[in-house]
Amino acid sequence: MTVHGRCLMMHVLTDWLHCLTEESTSGGGCSGAYHGWCFNGNGDCKLIPQAAPDGPPVNTLKKVCVAIYPSTVQHDILWFWPNTDPKYKDIIQKKKPPYLPELDDPSSAKLMGSRDFPYGIPVSPGNSRLIWSYPSFFGGWIDKIIPKWIFHIGMDLLVQDSDLSILHVEERKIMNVGPANWQKACFVPTKADAFVVGFRRWLRKYAGGQINWGGKFSEILPPTPPREQLMDRYWSHVVNCRSCNSAYKSLNAVEVILQIISIVSIGVVAATKQSVMSATTRTMAVLMAVVCFAASRWLAHFINKNFHYHDYNHASR
Repeated sequence: MTVHGRCLMMHVLTDWLHCLTEESTSGGGCSGAYHGWCFNGNGDCKLIPQAAPDGPPVNTLKKVCVAIYPSTVQHDILWFWPNTDPKYKDIIQKKKPPYLPELDDPSSAKLMGSRDFPYGIPVSPGNSRLIWSYPSFFGGWIDKIIPKWIFHIGMDLLVQDSDLSILHVEERKIMNVGPANWQKACFVPTKADAFVVGFRRWLRKYAGGQINWGGKFSEILPPTPPREQLMDRYWSHVVNCRSCNSAYKSLNAVEVILQIISIVSIGVVAATKQSVMSATTRTMAVLMAVVCFAASRWLAHFINKNFHYHDYNHASR
């Protein structure tokens, strides 16, 4: 998909039903990475490389055009109106996404991320996506010194891990009593709970207390996954986060390099005659092998704990 002006272009290719999810953009349009079909900003197909130049203009057929969705980018999030009816062409001008001026404060650095959770709404029953963004008033210099993945694997994901198991259980309790009776599943008497109460009132007013999936999903929650899957970090965040994914690949590469150095060092010591290598050099090579191997094991633990699965036990906190 690509953004052109205020339009979001999405297309499902008719051949092999290949989805246009990876593309290159040029001149205000896009071209599919798999077949090379080219589209302009209005969704019209301008070129099908596989079509014979002297044959019928198959690129003008309606079925090869893409759907146009009104869209806009605000706070680095792509918002779009999920309806291609022409009457909604200018809907973004009338119904704009929520605006938080603090996130555009030039005196602060904005930290942002996203994570998929195996609980909650509204992606599907039992699944939700959290997009977080908050200003950091250390100044813009902090982004240049500390990479974002440090913040993500630190406080951001740790706070979310602390909520995962509790919210997962709470969701099932609410489903047992029914969304309309959610207050019977929890007690929210303080001012700190005002946002929760406000959200539930809003959901009851505009959606009858629960999401209408239009028959696409049943209202039954999926089975409770194993704890490692429930609190997974890699597939829920790392794989989709540019900063964390880059750090993950780099750290894995360093781990492999450390192991190679360790193996090569031992191999050199074993293959070299004592008369060729001094005792001091031999000792240093063995010591380096041990240190590199130990560092690789520590790094492997660090990667697994911070990028894959970090268990959180409230009782031990």
